[in-house]
Order: sequence, then structure tokens, then C-alpha cells
Amino acid sequence: MNHLLNYRRFLVFILLPLIFSCSRRNLGYFSNYGEEKLLTEKITLNPKQPVIQSGDLLQINITDSNPLAAAPFNRISQKSDNTGGGSTSSSASEGYLVDENGIIDFPILGKIKIGGQTKSEAKLSLTNLLTNYLGNPIVSIRYLNYRITVVGEVKNPNTFLVPSERINLIEAIGMAGDLTIYGKRDNIMIINESDGVRTIAKLDLNDKAILDSPYFYLQPNDIVYVEPVIARKDQSSLTRNNISLVLGILSLASLMYLNFK
Repeated sequence: MNHLLNYRRFLVFILLPLIFSCSRRNLGYFSNYGEEKLLTEKITLNPKQPVIQSGDLLQINITDSNPLAAAPFNRISQKSDNTGGGSTSSSASEGYLVDENGIIDFPILGKIKIGGQTKSEAKLSLTNLLTNYLGNPIVSIRYLNYRITVVGEVKNPNTFLVPSERINLIEAIGMAGDLTIYGKRDNIMIINESDGVRTIAKLDLNDKAILDSPYFYLQPNDIVYVEPVIARKDQSSLTRNNISLVLGILSLASLMYLNFK
């Protein structure tokens, strides 16, 4: 009986260092908010308006008090008629692809440079041009390819379309199924490319200060990268080493137990 008790004590003595060898990590978000049940703060961050870039696909619709006058400024798409009567015209606007020089080819108006402008600025530019042809032109612009990409240690890495044209970092992570337990919460990378400049920002999900970061709201085509705590290759190697170590310890313990008997 004493031998069995000594054997158990020996196993506990050997395995305890392995159990507590892993460092504790903070897996929560906004951990420094404190213990307040209700915290009210003034929002000081205004989301940055996206700037139209080359490669953007835009839906642009023009309306006017005189629909017939506005019709030539809208692209007409041909749709198949299921009744067998051929194709029919639809006033639905197709996408305008912004070329490498920031230019779109617009009906009647021709080539117009809108790259480098926000949607509001582009709407104003088009409205000013259209007043030469229409009495009361109304311009509507939407992104057809407003997307963000979330990769790394998340449950569902993917590229996501954003119909609302506004998304923050927490929403993007939620769309990707949240971080895995291996994701570094204190070093989230936001990669943005705009006007030939690449910007990489690193945010800490444990810190509530990210709510006021200029990178908290994502821009079109942003990439969110969640770095792993341990590289996958190193993690796999470490796991194999730990298994070998544990098996070796158990074999040694078994031999010692037999000797005790």
C-alpha cells in the first residue's frame, strides 16, 4: 500500500511542473474597463470615410424629376425575357470599375476622375457636371465590392462583403467566428493599402483604447491578421515533444513502481 502511495506522489511531483508550465493568457476583450456595471463615455471617434481607389466597383444611379431625361445617364442592362419574347431592358445600373488612374467611363459625360475622393465628394463632382444636362440631378453611389479579409487564428477565415459599407474590428472578428484560443489578442494586425502606401497597425483587444483608435473602423479591402501565440510548426513540434516527454516519464515511473514492489 505504501509503495502505491509513493508511486502516486511521485507522479504528482513529476507532472505538476508540466501542468503549470503553460503561461496564463488574458482571453477577454476590453479587460481594463474595470468593474463598473455601467460606464458612459462620449464617443470621440468619427469613422474615416473610405476613399475611392483603383479596382473599386461602384454602382452609380442618377435620378431626376424628369425620369426620361435621366435615363441616358444610367447604364441599361439587358435581361432575358422568360416568356419567350427575347430580352428586355432594365434601368438597374451596372458597376463602374475604377481604373488604375482613378477614372471611370460615364455615359455622355465620358471619362471622369473620381479616384482619391470620398463618396460624398464624388457625388458632388457628378452632380455639378450633371446640372448642365438635368434640372435637379440626384446621384447615388454604392460600393459593389466593399470587402474585408480576416485570416489567421480565427474560426472562419474568409473574405467578407460588407453591404452596409461600414464595419469595425469587433464586427469583422465576429463575422469570422471569433478568435481561436491560440490567437494573440494583444497584437491584431490591420493591413491597409491606399494611394500606393501600405499601413500596418497593431491593436490590443485587451485594451479598451482600441475603441478610439483610427483603425478600429476598417476600410475597404483591409486585411485583419490574427497572429498565433505559437507558430503552427513550432506548436506541432512542441506537442510531439511533450507527448514523448510524458510517455518517457510514465515509463520511468512504471519501472520505479515495479522496483518498489
